Amino acid sequence: MDHSGHGMTMDLPPFTLGRGLEWSADPFFLVACLLGLALYGWGVLRLRRRGDAWPVGRTVSYAVGVLTVALVMCTRLNDYGMVMFSVHMVQHMVISMLSPLLILLGAPVTLALRALPTAGRGRKGPRELLLALLHSRYMRIVTHPAFTIPMFIASLYVLYFTPLFDFLMGSKTGHIAMMVHFFAVGMVFFWPIMGVDPGPHRPGYVMRMLELFAGMPFHAFFGIALMMASAPMVSTFEHPPASLGIDALSDQNAAGGIAWAFSEIPSVLVLIALLFQWYGSEQRQARRKDRAADRDGDKELEAYNAYLASLNARES
Repeated sequence: MDHSGHGMTMDLPPFTLGRGLEWSADPFFLVACLLGLALYGWGVLRLRRRGDAWPVGRTVSYAVGVLTVALVMCTRLNDYGMVMFSVHMVQHMVISMLSPLLILLGAPVTLALRALPTAGRGRKGPRELLLALLHSRYMRIVTHPAFTIPMFIASLYVLYFTPLFDFLMGSKTGHIAMMVHFFAVGMVFFWPIMGVDPGPHRPGYVMRMLELFAGMPFHAFFGIALMMASAPMVSTFEHPPASLGIDALSDQNAAGGIAWAFSEIPSVLVLIALLFQWYGSEQRQARRKDRAADRDGDKELEAYNAYLASLNARES
């Protein structure tokens, strides 16, 4: 029996990592990943040809991020994910948390703004349209924490604990739409927190950490709810194929454990990235002050010394 156009998922043998990693490409995500890599590569080459540098670390991070999308959507993990809650949860966590973080560290928007040519006075090209989108009211709304945090939480509780999940899993189009949604929610949630690319919402480092920790506990609670449940909670995975040799409740508990564990992984990655950014920002600010002092003979220090001298003069 063909399940949702994803292949003969009802006849899948018991899951092993080797079987899960076999090639089984979803055409939509295969094209999207190849296009994403090609456009980023074009941008890097364009900068190099005109003599501009682009950090290798950003290129590697972006490429690995796109490849993680391909890993869960263009292998048999995608087939197993249609009938196994635990494998589906791996897909969800990777594409909504790990992939967006790595792609955002690659600064694709910054690369696009640097690589795309200007259209000229009075004209609008791709670069001008991108700038208009970045400064639009729509972008201010979808990247604001009042939107991103509730959406991040709703993508778990509203989707899995209502009939909406079963409806989307009932067709290939619905499944693709759901995975695109997971990815998009992860991108808009982590974009202002990472702060690598320019955007309408750019909070300070402390506020970014608060935004991160505002969403993560709900993620952990979701995982715990699945782990502690005494009955299957999602109809799609209530009757797994006999060929898999799994118990629906045990598989659901495993899915909960995966969701809980993944709530910790991005927190650590983001914190490390924010601390490095914070340190780099302080270093750049210190260098700017040093250059300013070299230019003006350190007038700020002279003014302070003069102020101290005036205080001494008053006391004497």
